[in-house]
Amino acid sequence: ALSGLKPAEPIQGWRDFFEDGNAFLKTATSAHEGQKSAFSPEILYNIIAMAIEKFVMAALMRHGTMPYNHTMADLVAAMEETFPGDLADIRAGLLKLDKYQEICDLEGFSIRPPKMAEIPAMLVLAGKMQFLVTEKVNA
Repeated sequence: ALSGLKPAEPIQGWRDFFEDGNAFLKTATSAHEGQKSAFSPEILYNIIAMAIEKFVMAALMRHGTMPYNHTMADLVAAMEETFPGDLADIRAGLLKLDKYQEICDLEGFSIRPPKMAEIPAMLVLAGKMQFLVTEKVNA
């Protein structure tokens, strides 16, 4: 029935997003490992979140689709729609990232900076996303 459908064409620029994700993750990892004082937990959180967003965008664009928005919840929803079941072990961790900066709703606007002790788990999460997306963009 659906055999006549051809796969979606990749959206141009997906490789740039993938490379940016790698660069953001490398920066966050190096800054954390080097304990550079200029990189507060809040700054590291934002760099890690940018890495994850870039990885998600690369995977989605490579497969010809886009998220509805750029909150972590929207990125997770788009990934689950495009790659059903693939986020199983990282879904909860990704969704938790939205809790630090709820900035889309002006009424409920809140920012809760993470603690430095939370950063290693975020780096692991970003590494898992990097691994998953590397698989998806090379498929």
